[in-house]
Amino acid sequence: MRKEIDIETWYRKDHFEFFSKFDEPFYGITAKLDCTETYHTAKEKGHSFFLSYLHKALVAVNKTVEFRYRIVDGKLYEYETVNASPTINRENGTFGFSHLTYRENFEDFLALALPAIEKVRNSNRLMPDESGENVIHCSAIPWIDFTSISHARHYARPDSCPKIAFGKMTAEGDRLFMPVSVHVHHALVDGYHVGQFMERLQKLMKAKV
Repeated sequence: MRKEIDIETWYRKDHFEFFSKFDEPFYGITAKLDCTETYHTAKEKGHSFFLSYLHKALVAVNKTVEFRYRIVDGKLYEYETVNASPTINRENGTFGFSHLTYRENFEDFLALALPAIEKVRNSNRLMPDESGENVIHCSAIPWIDFTSISHARHYARPDSCPKIAFGKMTAEGDRLFMPVSVHVHHALVDGYHVGQFMERLQKLMKAKV
């Protein structure tokens, strides 16, 4: 479900019109988040660490309305919920894009995500069966403790979906940290909103659930 927002009366009308004219309206921010509790809880319960932090990122995304805005055919929409389209690695070194449906409850999310991931791993296809604007493009790069990252972009194709990348987990004393990069369309999302998302995600990462 989505609802159209009247740009003419929207409080960000000037920002929208200004940044929408940019050749590259996306900007990126990278932060290192404490993932200690999420990692240990996942291991104790036998869950995938990847799906654990991905679900928490989705919860934070869906609680941050600016991450649910999309530009479609020049019109502005707010989606009720946003799903994930993460890269899934395969044993042969390639990857495929997936479509993981958002559920606020982790167990419900897991029940849908596991067969969807297995389907991607057992194929050679790049693109998922499902697609749409109400997704977050996600990448897991667990081999690199990056401090910044850029994304391949097809500028001829309109795009307003946020992009989140997760890097290599490293230890600092008895704590575990992971770089998280967020790229967003500046007509829809400011640094303040990225900060809200990061704060929500960090709080969730420190929760023992």
